[in-house]
Amino acid sequence: MTTPDTASRPPQPSRRSLLRALAALPAAGLALGELPGLLGTATAAAPARGYATRYTIVPFLNSDDGTVNVYESDDATDFRLLKASAYTPPSNRIRDASVFKHTDGYYYVTYTTHTWQDVSTTIGFARSADRVNWSFLYDYTVPVAGLSRAWAPEWFVDSDGSVDIIVSCSLTSDEWIFTPYLLKATNSALTAWSSPTALTGIGPNHIDTFVVRTGSTYHAFTKNETTKYIEYATASALTGPYTIRRTGDWAGWGGTREGPALIQLDNGGWRIFFDGYGDGSYYCSDSYDTFATWSTPKKLPGISGTARHFTVIKETVSGGTAPATGVTRSFRSGNYTTRYWQEQSALLNLPVVSASSSAAEKQASTFTVVAGLADANGCSFRDAAGNYLRHYDFRGRFDADDGTATFAKDATFIARTGTSSGSLRFESYNYPGYYLRHYNYQLRMDIADGTALFRQDSSFVPVTAWA
Repeated sequence: MTTPDTASRPPQPSRRSLLRALAALPAAGLALGELPGLLGTATAAAPARGYATRYTIVPFLNSDDGTVNVYESDDATDFRLLKASAYTPPSNRIRDASVFKHTDGYYYVTYTTHTWQDVSTTIGFARSADRVNWSFLYDYTVPVAGLSRAWAPEWFVDSDGSVDIIVSCSLTSDEWIFTPYLLKATNSALTAWSSPTALTGIGPNHIDTFVVRTGSTYHAFTKNETTKYIEYATASALTGPYTIRRTGDWAGWGGTREGPALIQLDNGGWRIFFDGYGDGSYYCSDSYDTFATWSTPKKLPGISGTARHFTVIKETVSGGTAPATGVTRSFRSGNYTTRYWQEQSALLNLPVVSASSSAAEKQASTFTVVAGLADANGCSFRDAAGNYLRHYDFRGRFDADDGTATFAKDATFIARTGTSSGSLRFESYNYPGYYLRHYNYQLRMDIADGTALFRQDSSFVPVTAWA
């Protein structure tokens, strides 16, 4: 086995869970960039040296739908609070906020303006120059005849640069049956919009429709409001017709899930986030075969139970901290400053190393940093015998390169910023969210749990080599 954890691989009531008690319909018949929609067009790779990946979310709160927090992460797993109550609209509410960065350099959010109980014919807009300080722009009345509710607007930017919003709308004739509509910006200021066009093929009784494009195919993830499962559909045009490809619990995410949002990770895989409103948690799941199969969903640490329904911006920003390649280094623990990485019987441990240590111990604590075997923007670590550090059954260990793609991925790490000055954290390339961390003075691959202790235990300082 080569996985860090083979077993892990293969609340507040939602307004939608309440409203569905008011109506019942048959289920459906058939079982990078910074911009949503462009994610599939760029070659995913770890950020080049001198640059870093940054993910941003702007969720409303489980305890308060009148404001949003801003969180950021460098790995799309461990989101940390950037600013609490960063934006509160001048009136009404803010729910289901979708965020993107426009070509004018501003960040924009669009959002649901009322609670589920109220008629809600508008969607709101705000913008920010820095993701932290937001200004209200306007509320826009969605021009759908007989509109009762306009919910969960989601940004989509197509390959031609056109900016769109997909919004879930219901009519007064049946206020709890939602259909996705497309609005297209008709000016660069995002203040004028085309007439709404229904996305054909997805059909009524679907909400929270989120679309990404790969090549010439549009992929829609949408919640079926009867079954409570997130379904999957494809089309060759943004407005459809879509064909629903997967229904029920096809991905293993379970029911009572909503608000799907996707982003492409540094290793090329796709991550879906969704609100598990039925149990008060927030989840993510990954796919490496263009959405055919998905990993077992895991709760996002830190924000589960607090954050509700969000989308994600991924950006490449300056300031990366990847170690230089082609040099020898030793790696000191960020929080146990007398302890260093050391190879012991092919395993990586964290003993005390000092000037009085033997020459053999110093050599075993010295490693050459090389370009990542699976991604040259990542890094790999080689011992004096030419073996590479890789993860195997939770443990860091050294093995000879067998030339396989699996080994290359197991031996590649993405450098993230650590907690102490000059320290780095090393994330698994093929299991995003898993980090090298010390536990009982052994180096293991564990999934980030959102705690300060984990971040400290997974932080290491590259220093002058002992040998």
